[in-house]
Amino acid sequence: MRRLAWAVLLAIGGGLAGAAGGEVEKVDLFEAGADGYAMYRIPGVVVTPKGTVLAYCEARRTGSDWAEIDVLLRRSEDGGRTWGPPARVAHRGPDVPPNTAAPKSRPVAGKTTNNPVAVVDRRSGAVHFLYCVEYARCFAMRSDDDGRTFSDPVDITATFEAFRPEYDWKVIAVGPGHGVQLESGRLVVPAWLSLGQGGNGHSPSVAGTIVSDDAGATWRRGAIAAPATAEHHSPNETAVVQLADGRVMLNSRNPSPSHRRLATTGPDGASGWAEPAFVADLPEPGCMGSLIRLPATPDVAPDRLVFSQPGRPAIAPGSTPPKGWKDRRNLTLRVSLDSGETWPLSKTLEPGPSAYSDLAALPDGTVVCFYERGREGGPDAQGSPYGRLTLARIPADWLPAKDR
Repeated sequence: MRRLAWAVLLAIGGGLAGAAGGEVEKVDLFEAGADGYAMYRIPGVVVTPKGTVLAYCEARRTGSDWAEIDVLLRRSEDGGRTWGPPARVAHRGPDVPPNTAAPKSRPVAGKTTNNPVAVVDRRSGAVHFLYCVEYARCFAMRSDDDGRTFSDPVDITATFEAFRPEYDWKVIAVGPGHGVQLESGRLVVPAWLSLGQGGNGHSPSVAGTIVSDDAGATWRRGAIAAPATAEHHSPNETAVVQLADGRVMLNSRNPSPSHRRLATTGPDGASGWAEPAFVADLPEPGCMGSLIRLPATPDVAPDRLVFSQPGRPAIAPGSTPPKGWKDRRNLTLRVSLDSGETWPLSKTLEPGPSAYSDLAALPDGTVVCFYERGREGGPDAQGSPYGRLTLARIPADWLPAKDR
């Protein structure tokens, strides 16, 4: 924003930091209360084939999920060190009627633009950008100039209408975070669908994917990968990654009494999903998480998966979480060396209040994490618990690479 410094570099725990010596750099990109927005939430980040970092988010006039919301994007052409100004990228399409599943207490009707997701086509260099309006319609845009401008939005809600015979949804959302392109060229975007019940209209829910095999020209639904069952309660916000052996993994937030993340794998990102299973090493405090793969390098590290989420100690399935266990703080990066079977390594990125996050990797192996964080001791401007959105540059050697 205009009154934010271009680059405020903070080491973990405070102070200035540089990129050398395994240090983490942090820069605040959005701050609550700036430019007429009470809160900035739901971060997403991708890196284009040219190495440009695109960081995007919801800009909320009030704090509600159902508020008047714009989608803003900032670009960095130097690996996340300096940034261009924010640009409003959605919604520029036709008005969408209010969703009848919205809470009666919503502050404004018909102006909710939600869940921005980008997916990069490494073959063409295009950036595909998907988002929803009113949790009821889904739109897709495309950038062919490295995220500087985007095409007019195309309504792809018919992709979700194809789910209705199996799941008669009232609320839909892509992501949040980012999608992936498989080695085959297929574009895969995670999505969740809800029957529109509960206080926020977001439950019960199921999770799956939508995919494109023609460079984003058309999209189709995949199979429901994580259904709602007596054991697996309302799978929703989902991260996606392609593993070293070519399989695709989904990793879902869920409110199940197991208190664990829910994961499944399939051969092609659309069908053939295995029975979802809880991940013993990934506690679920009730927050979005992100997932990327760092391929093996001869001189640095083995093949690694990296997962980001507020870190919590594991508790017994079916137990009552202790006080404060679900607090959104202590953003942690966890590392798996066996394609997500186990997650023995972890390191804290942000020890204070911190919530949603998204991950990407630069060509030199530097990991970038775009995440929500607050202020110790209370809310930030205008009472927001998510006072800013911060981009962290994380050197590859900062991440744990072997089980010590």
